[in-house]
Amino acid sequence: MATFPVINMENLNGEERGATMEIIRDACENWGFFELVNHGISHELMDTVERLAKNHYKKCMEQRFKDLVASKGLDGVESEINDMDWESTFHLRHLPESNLFEIPDLEDDYRKAMKEFAVGLEKLAEQLLDLLCENLGLEKGYLKKALYGSRGPTFGTKVSNYPPCPQPELIKGLRAHTDAGGIILLFQDDQVSGLQLLKDDQWIDVPPMRHSIVINIGDQLEVITNGKYKSVMHRVIAQTDGNRMSIASFYNPGSDAVIYPAPTLVEKGAEEKNQVYPKFMFEDYMKLYAAVKFQAKEPRFEAMKAMETTSNLGPIITA
Repeated sequence: MATFPVINMENLNGEERGATMEIIRDACENWGFFELVNHGISHELMDTVERLAKNHYKKCMEQRFKDLVASKGLDGVESEINDMDWESTFHLRHLPESNLFEIPDLEDDYRKAMKEFAVGLEKLAEQLLDLLCENLGLEKGYLKKALYGSRGPTFGTKVSNYPPCPQPELIKGLRAHTDAGGIILLFQDDQVSGLQLLKDDQWIDVPPMRHSIVINIGDQLEVITNGKYKSVMHRVIAQTDGNRMSIASFYNPGSDAVIYPAPTLVEKGAEEKNQVYPKFMFEDYMKLYAAVKFQAKEPRFEAMKAMETTSNLGPIITA
């Protein structure tokens, strides 16, 4: 099995740039995931975010989760459960408007750290999108513009904890799925593992690494690249020991962004395959995704293709 791709972003600034870009290309085409080190977000800030996130869970969410487990009788479960996840979560929205100061129970230093962290992640996401443009032969800024919509991208964070589970073989921390959006940036626990991706019909562990950011490709980038880059099924395995922290930030299209394959990539791929992904509004995709998140993505694309014939989405914008 090939080694999980890890990219040292400092190598983009010197003689190893070409080789590093090649690792990114291979990761996008063959893994759908890669891990970044030396990504420009300070280790001190990451340590602060981790400490505050874990303290917040313990103080404000742990007992709620235990009460939920008890109320559903999950602590004594004997057969596999396929309709829920063993996770405790809350969501933050950063763009187009932040709800950071509307979330109850968050202490001011936690809000401040998450705001600073989100700014760093947004900058990193846009830097990565331009690196992908370079590898794809698209002009700089194309992917950011493709996701923009009328009010800019949607950017938010899902803060999750995966508590110790007495029966991890019977319930997943998070069921297998692909992510609906654009590009995902994950700050995961480096002590407790659990994240896996599906590659060549095998579940592969995404290795926990201190101060790294895990990147994965969402469904929208698969559409824009006309399948050259693919979103990949992934899941979280619950563990009997340890509480796994996961802070996943989603750089997604604006709700009214019209998503469609980049014309130059359709032309380049025409000889190899006739498949062209659909054109649709991101908001419509999300309505469908909400109902079928834990099912295969291909029927979602087919449904969008069927809707395309009855929708008038107007002229497409080219970068």
